[in-house]
Amino acid sequence: MPNFRPKYISFDCYGTLTRFRMTDMATTFMADRIDAEKLPAFCKDWGAYRFDQVMGDWEPYQEIIRNSLRRTCEKWGVAYNETDADAVYAAVPTWGPHDDVAGGLSQIGDKIPLVILSNAMNEQIHHNVAMLGAPFHAVYTAQMAQAYKPRMQAFEYMFDQLGASPEDMMHVSSSFRYDQNTATDLHFGCRVFVGRGHEPSNPFYRDVEIPHIGCLPAVVGL
Repeated sequence: MPNFRPKYISFDCYGTLTRFRMTDMATTFMADRIDAEKLPAFCKDWGAYRFDQVMGDWEPYQEIIRNSLRRTCEKWGVAYNETDADAVYAAVPTWGPHDDVAGGLSQIGDKIPLVILSNAMNEQIHHNVAMLGAPFHAVYTAQMAQAYKPRMQAFEYMFDQLGASPEDMMHVSSSFRYDQNTATDLHFGCRVFVGRGHEPSNPFYRDVEIPHIGCLPAVVGL
């Protein structure tokens, strides 16, 4: 669906725009408890438990990280250190963008309003957004919505705040599990998948696939 001109473009932040470094951090702090060849599997399990954790009632993101890491350590039979989880939470606001983000967004931001919908806390997200190199019309968090993606409540909060219909919007994300599956169910006008490599492509749940944000201007005819 090329050249769709939405009223708003909404983005996932962590992973899509901002480099997501939880695996990097876990590889370091779990190195004293898990053999190096098993660390990728541990990190994959931690990702699965984080996803499961956000599907329940809303809780602060620090608790999402703590509880998911604790559950993963229990599964693996290794010691859980809450200081590891808290170090990750403290590091999140320092994570910068992928190299392609500023150039791609700068070609769009003065023509189509850009919006972020993120599974973040208010105290975290604005530090990351400030490093993206583009103006954003609005930034919405799970804390504001009292729900995490992929729950519809998070997206519905964004629609209500914007006074917009999903059919008039484009959603951009590198995750089907957290974003694009729900965007499909909510009938976004266009869903753009950014192939960052952490999830395989799924044609049913995306209209357009791009390798990086530098390709996004062409999708909206810019």
